[in-house]
Amino acid sequence: MKEPVPRTSRQEVALRLVRPYGGICTRSMLVDTGIGQGAIDAEIRARRWLRIGRHTVAIPEAMAPSWPSDASSWPRARPGAAGTPELSQLPLLWWAVWESGTGAVLDGASSLTASGLTGYTQDRIDVSVEAGSRTIRHPGIRITERRPLGPLAPGGIPRVETALSTIRAAQLAVSDRQAALVICMSVQQRIVEPDRLLRRWRGIARSKRRSLIGPVIGDVCDGAHSLGELDFAALCRARDLPEPVRQQLRQGPNGRIYLDVAFACGLVVEIDGAGHSWGLAPVDDALRANHVTLQNRSVLRIPVIGLRVMPQAFMDQVATGIRLRSPH
Repeated sequence: MKEPVPRTSRQEVALRLVRPYGGICTRSMLVDTGIGQGAIDAEIRARRWLRIGRHTVAIPEAMAPSWPSDASSWPRARPGAAGTPELSQLPLLWWAVWESGTGAVLDGASSLTASGLTGYTQDRIDVSVEAGSRTIRHPGIRITERRPLGPLAPGGIPRVETALSTIRAAQLAVSDRQAALVICMSVQQRIVEPDRLLRRWRGIARSKRRSLIGPVIGDVCDGAHSLGELDFAALCRARDLPEPVRQQLRQGPNGRIYLDVAFACGLVVEIDGAGHSWGLAPVDDALRANHVTLQNRSVLRIPVIGLRVMPQAFMDQVATGIRLRSPH
């Protein structure tokens, strides 16, 4: 049995313990250092420590200033919320794992955040548990029961490995646009290797967003092959537009890979591969640039990811381009 820690040394021992976890720890971790349950309760009553759940204790002195000192505010905190420094996500992620139930692990975008993903915001923490596990629900935490749970990443916060987390993040995203964004960002920031993501996706039997996620993963991880398989003529037929007279994969300067599509009326459409410019900002840029281009030129540029998540908007522009250049 661990020798009890003297009252005068509790804070020093606790501060050393919570440092890797952003200022928090579990009661059992404190007990393992020699600080008994009664001593923990005494520190909480004295308001030197905070109880922020059934299992978790916060040491305010060790926490980032942005986190609430009122324990009742913790369940309403959000990772990536406005005004919240990214560094201060660490204690909230640990808290979610410790308080959600037996064997809980981070999953989806929350797992990717713990693995280093930056710039992707979410309004809740995603946690997964083995099906049948006892769980405790909290505001701001989405718990999913899974069988099997899936392979875990080594070290750090318990979390699902990055390839599977990327796919699940896309499946759980609030929109197709966000689903495409989290895939792009995970590969761009090297959170997941493209080959591993492709292999993991091929092993997924069911997905409610299969028609989107599969093509986007192909675009991001195997751009030239994916572009080569894109049937732009079928998109035109679906809109009752003339089929293109040319569809050819080309490589331009600086490694740019694009699909060169031409129509008999003189309109040319260049579809850029996902690696040409990352993220979804170029999607909005392309829509605006094309609006101007339609006034005086005959070349439209479309990011392939934009064609996946906003096909209607871009095909509307193609239809406008054909109409403006066709004899009346």
